[in-house]
Amino acid sequence: MSKNLIIMSRVRKIIELFQGSTGKKAIARRLNLPLNTVRRYIWLFLASGKSYEELMQMNDTELERMFIQMGNRKQVTKEERYLNLIEYFPKVEKEVKKTGVTRFMMWEKYKKQHPDGYCRSQFNHYYVIWHRSRYPSAVITHKAGAKMYVDYTGKKLYIVDPQKNDAIELEVFVAILGASQLIYCEASYSQNTRDFITSNVNALAYFGGSPEAIVTDNLKAAVIKSSKYEPTINEAFSDFASHYTMAVLPAAPYRPTYKSLVEGAVRIIYREIFAPLNNRMVFTSLESINAEIKVLLDGLNNRNFSNKNYSRRSLFNEIEVNELLELPYKAYVMRDRSHGTVLKNNHVRLAQDYHYYSVPYQFIGKKVVVYYDAERVEVYYKYERIAIHKRDRTAHAFTTQEEHLLAKNRGVNNWDIDKYLKRGKEAGQETLDYMHKIIEISSHREAAFKACMGIINLRKGFTDQRINNACKRADSFKDYSYRTIENILKMGLDRVKEDEEGNGKTLPKHDNIRGKDYYKDPDKGENINKDNDENEN
Repeated sequence: MSKNLIIMSRVRKIIELFQGSTGKKAIARRLNLPLNTVRRYIWLFLASGKSYEELMQMNDTELERMFIQMGNRKQVTKEERYLNLIEYFPKVEKEVKKTGVTRFMMWEKYKKQHPDGYCRSQFNHYYVIWHRSRYPSAVITHKAGAKMYVDYTGKKLYIVDPQKNDAIELEVFVAILGASQLIYCEASYSQNTRDFITSNVNALAYFGGSPEAIVTDNLKAAVIKSSKYEPTINEAFSDFASHYTMAVLPAAPYRPTYKSLVEGAVRIIYREIFAPLNNRMVFTSLESINAEIKVLLDGLNNRNFSNKNYSRRSLFNEIEVNELLELPYKAYVMRDRSHGTVLKNNHVRLAQDYHYYSVPYQFIGKKVVVYYDAERVEVYYKYERIAIHKRDRTAHAFTTQEEHLLAKNRGVNNWDIDKYLKRGKEAGQETLDYMHKIIEISSHREAAFKACMGIINLRKGFTDQRINNACKRADSFKDYSYRTIENILKMGLDRVKEDEEGNGKTLPKHDNIRGKDYYKDPDKGENINKDNDENEN
C-alpha cells in the first residue's frame, strides 16, 4: 500500500470533492488521477468510519498511517459495511414518513444492529446522496396524514350523448396522498366550484379520512387571487375545508415543483386509466365511465410499486390510514349563498323560496348573508352565525323562533299569519304581494298581522277584483296599510284607471273633489280671487 500512496493534499482534495457529491469520474478528470486510485481512497475514507471534519483535522502523517492500516484490511469488509448501510436506507425512507419518526431514531436502530457501522453524520450524508439518486429534484419527506395534493389532467375524456350522438368533454380530477401515494381519480363535467368540491368530497370518502392540509393548484374554484405569501381562497372551498378541519395550501404560482407529486400522478393516470379506457367501449354517461375508472384505479393502487414488494394500498394501510383525521358524521354538501337585510319584523327573506326566517331582533336593519342547502338555512352577520333553521320551501310563509322576538312580540301565532296569507292568495296575487309588503315594513308583528286580517275581512263587503285593484293602486303610491285600502274602496278609486285620470274622465262625486276644470273656469277664478281679496281685507 505504501508504494501506491499519493500526496496527502491530493487525498484531502479527493475526499473534499466526494463530500460535495462530485462523481468519481469527474474527480479523476479534475485531479488527473487514475479512476481506480480515486475509487480506492473513497472506499478507504468510507471504511474508516470518520467524518470529513475529523479527517481534515488529522495531519499528513496521521492520515497516511491510517490509510496504510486501512489498506491492509480485506476489501470485502469495507464493501459489506457500505452495502449494509445502503440496504438499510429503504427502510429509513419508509419509516420516517410515520408521525414522530426521525432520521436520528433510525440511525440509533442502525447502530444497535451494526455496532461497527457509520457515525451519525456519515449516515445522514450517505442517506442524502442515496435519496437524491432516487429523487433528483429534491429531498422531500412526506409525513403520513399531512397533505393531499389535487389537480386536473390536461387531457380530457369523452362520453357520447346517445340522443344527439355528440361527444361531451369531461374533466378528470386527480388526488394523491403524500406519504403512501394512494391515488384517487374521477371524471366530472367541469372544473367549476361545485364539481371541484364534489370531487374532493369523493376523494376523502375514498381515502376514508382527511389530511391536515390540501394542496391545490391556483384554479378559480379554489383560489380567487393567487399570491406567494397570502392567496385569497374561494369562500365556498374554504367552507368545505373547514368542514373537514383541513388547511388550504395553494401551490405557488408558476412553480410546478410545489406539487410535483400530483404532476407525477397525472402521468400515471394517463398510462393506467386513459390508455385502457381509449381501447374499450364507448361510454354514454358520467356514471358508467366513473364506474370503469374505479375498477382501473383499484387495480393501480393494489399493484406493487416497481422493484418493491408492497403496493400503494398496503403502504397506506400500514403507515397512513391511522394518521388521517376521522371524517365528519355527515359529508359536506355545498351551500348556496344569498344576501339580504333583516326586516323590521326581525325576519330575513330567502328569495329562492320566498320564505322568511327569524333572526335575533338586535340585528334589525343589518345586512346579513344567508347560507342554505337542501336541508337547512344559516344566517351570518360578519362571519358570526346568528340563526339556524330547517329549510322550509313554503312560499310566503314564516319560520320563527320565539327567542328571536322582542318580549312584546312573543305569543303571536305564526300559523294565523300563514292562514291569512293563504286567504290573501285566494283573493289574488296583488293582494298577497301587498300583504307581504305590510309584513316587511312593519316594526311590530302583531300590527302587521291585524292589518292583513283587516284586508281579508274587506272581502265581506267588496269583490276580490276590487280589493286587488285597490292593493295595486296603493302599491303604486308605496302606501302600505289597511286604512289605505279601506279608503280607496269606499271612495271608489279602485275603479279609476290611471289613463282616465290624465284624460279628463269624470271622477266619482265627493265633497272634497272639485275636479280639474274648476280651476280653469275664468269666472270662477275671478270669484275665487275676489273672495280671497275680501277675506284679506
